[in-house]
Amino acid sequence: MLVSIALREVGVRELTGRNDGVRVDEYQKAGGCGKGDPWCAAWVSWVYKEAGYSGPRTCWSPDLFPARRLVKEPEPGDVLGIYMESMGRIGHCGIVQRMRGDWCMSIEGNTNVAGSREGDGVYVRTRHRRSIRKFSNWKDK
Repeated sequence: MLVSIALREVGVRELTGRNDGVRVDEYQKAGGCGKGDPWCAAWVSWVYKEAGYSGPRTCWSPDLFPARRLVKEPEPGDVLGIYMESMGRIGHCGIVQRMRGDWCMSIEGNTNVAGSREGDGVYVRTRHRRSIRKFSNWKDK
């Protein structure tokens, strides 16, 4: 259910490229963000909310990875976190669509074709497991 909801959002784009637009506003509201805030974590929160889960609800990607929710073997619907050296922390996140060996197919908000953390929409991405710092499970607990 999480993956199908996330996939339906692929193709949503910001209105002006400044973290804005009707749909982006909905994501930001679900995560408790303000207008213009980065929205990858808010998008994850929106997907979980649409699927009927009580959490997560955040605008800050590091909040998605508390120790009690970390997993080593991710499954569809789990959350992935990308570490940003320049920030010294997880700075981008998305939802695992599936794993294929060392490759993670994901759906991510506030990214782009190049995989940026400051993108312009919701995209399907393929990332090598080495590029992902953490995975978390918000489905079971």
